Amino acid sequence: MTEATQQSSATESVPAGTRPNSKPAPVPDGSVMVIVKIARFNPEDNRGSYWESFQVPALPTDRLLNLLVYIKSYLDGTLTFRRSCAHGICGSDAMQVNGINRLACKILLKDLLHSDGSTTTITIAPLRSLPVEKDLVVDMEPFFNLYREIKPYLITYGPEPERERLQSPQDRARFDDTTKCILCACCTSSCPVYWAEKTYYGPAAFVNAHRFIFDSRDHGAAERLEILNDIDGVWRCRTTFNCTQACPRGIQVTKAITEVKRALMFTR
Repeated sequence: MTEATQQSSATESVPAGTRPNSKPAPVPDGSVMVIVKIARFNPEDNRGSYWESFQVPALPTDRLLNLLVYIKSYLDGTLTFRRSCAHGICGSDAMQVNGINRLACKILLKDLLHSDGSTTTITIAPLRSLPVEKDLVVDMEPFFNLYREIKPYLITYGPEPERERLQSPQDRARFDDTTKCILCACCTSSCPVYWAEKTYYGPAAFVNAHRFIFDSRDHGAAERLEILNDIDGVWRCRTTFNCTQACPRGIQVTKAITEVKRALMFTR
């Protein structure tokens, strides 16, 4: 395994419609050719990490995910990436796009195409600081292991209620923002502290801890705060706002981390 930051400078180019032993790839009317430069890695060969470029027809209404599917379908069937819902909910297709963590399914080509009509090059690489398994697929287990450490579930003590646990709209609104997390790892893999220290819990873990610490139905706030008060907890955050800028759901990640810090200093 390797990381996207260790890419070779070597670049190969594959024009549209050149997949061996295949029918010519379709070129939609009104499309423009863009260059998609992708970080490649296959653990089963000895080439290591390298860049490969593809010429792909694109419409302004296409999403970047459409271009990746086009490449896999018509140009290179070995290209490997994750996708699922294609609607920005599952978080499967998180990757670096032009150096920024994004969801491929939420990027419209009209926002990437050059307004002057010059050729557009889109650079795609796997998420940083997570082990690369193949091409754009990273091993998410280190990320999920840290997420599980903060006990991301409702903790209650005492007798079970006869019906559901009630909560006022005001109490629900207190942690509404952090319920939006889809565990895509865009925030954690954009954090410079996590780049340096893989034991750091990271923004996604803090966001999900916040979601339960401030839930009026939960009784486990003290347990989580004790975990987050550790050397790898919230005090290592340097407030660079990378996480907030990277979040595809618009969560105010840095604000949530600050509120957890305040909870440690005072009370929730």
